[in-house]
Amino acid sequence: MEGQYNYYNPNENYHYGDRQPGGPDLHTEPEPPKKEKRPRRGVPKALAIVGFAILFGVVSSAVFLTSNLIGSRLLGLQNGGNSSAVSSDKISNGTSLSTSSSVVTSDVSDVVEKVMPSIVSITSMSVEEVQSFFGGTYEQKSEGAGTGIIIGKNDTELLIVTNNHVVSGSDTLTVSFDDETSVEAYIKGTDVNYDVAVISVSLESISEDTMSQISVATLGDSTNLRVGEPAIAIGNALGYGQSVTTGVISAVNRSVSTTDGRTGETQESSAKLIQTDAAINSGNSGGALVNVNGEVIGINSAKLVGTDVEGIGYAIPITDVSDLIQNLMNQETKTKVAEADRGMIGISGISVSEAFSQQIEMPSGVYVIEVTAGGGADKAGMTKGCIITAINGSSVDSMDALQQQLEYYAKGEKVTLTIQVPQSNGEFKEQAIDVTLQ
Repeated sequence: MEGQYNYYNPNENYHYGDRQPGGPDLHTEPEPPKKEKRPRRGVPKALAIVGFAILFGVVSSAVFLTSNLIGSRLLGLQNGGNSSAVSSDKISNGTSLSTSSSVVTSDVSDVVEKVMPSIVSITSMSVEEVQSFFGGTYEQKSEGAGTGIIIGKNDTELLIVTNNHVVSGSDTLTVSFDDETSVEAYIKGTDVNYDVAVISVSLESISEDTMSQISVATLGDSTNLRVGEPAIAIGNALGYGQSVTTGVISAVNRSVSTTDGRTGETQESSAKLIQTDAAINSGNSGGALVNVNGEVIGINSAKLVGTDVEGIGYAIPITDVSDLIQNLMNQETKTKVAEADRGMIGISGISVSEAFSQQIEMPSGVYVIEVTAGGGADKAGMTKGCIITAINGSSVDSMDALQQQLEYYAKGEKVTLTIQVPQSNGEFKEQAIDVTLQ
């Protein structure tokens, strides 16, 4: 039968005292009796056998070791203690790989040295009023850390891309370069759906020494990524300054839902994300995921956390948002105006999150439940039931996001709102209207 084995048992069908075929005839005359021998005193038979076995093992081991040593020296087999050879395998860009036993390591120091001058640390500071236990209010400051990638410059500004959640709700932004000099930064444009933002730094605020050391990142092609190819994440992990982690592309085209830590709202990313096992921690957001050629293939965005999760981080594919980034770069730089001078659209509305919009089949944004008579929205022709999705090209997905955008505009200014207008067939039609803030 397959999988079964028969073993020979020397004691089977054999009994001591039996004669084997071909033995002496049983009818022959008996041999003369032998004199009875007295048992010898000394080492028992079993103990003697064990002793001979130990002696045989020691002798055979000594012979084996001696022959092995002599053979190694005569044949030149000794290598000075190095038991593993160095592989000469190369990956596509020429970065050498070395193997030691079963561990493969890759030296990415040259790639990091090339990319690091284009990576910045971002510190955001926000102030909010908090109600005290005794009923009063006080100002509470909070600080956040993130990362940015230098993607270009114009005549007056250095332009940096990061995540929207890094800069959202901030009152001030500070950018620190690779040489540890710091300058103030301002928001140009944001997109909450793709979690992308572009901020700017005035060229006049950057010293000549710093300008000579920084560089603009090279953007790669994220459409042809292969699962298993190396990936390098660079960012301001935990706010300690720039650090590097390595891994591989674990998967592509991932859909991920994220939760806003402040509002608790859950939102699914509009972009299909890159999954990597390169460590992405708090502060890495907005940093670069690069390939072995030093090209930016993604913007580090999020990680999964939990007791049963390890090594799962996500990045926004750079090719998917390249046009969006270009549009944000072309917006005017924003500075916040005093609260008393801020303008108002003239509507009342409620938030329509991405998750909720999918359930009720309507666009995410701000649903207009009332239009103030004589206000800017009313004069521009906005009606109840419209959904505001962007202001001056920056997307909004909630009332909080809309109010944050309005902090940059004074009353009397004109803004362009992107709205979704309900149609008779239940669908929505996009429209742009100009609203003078009041």
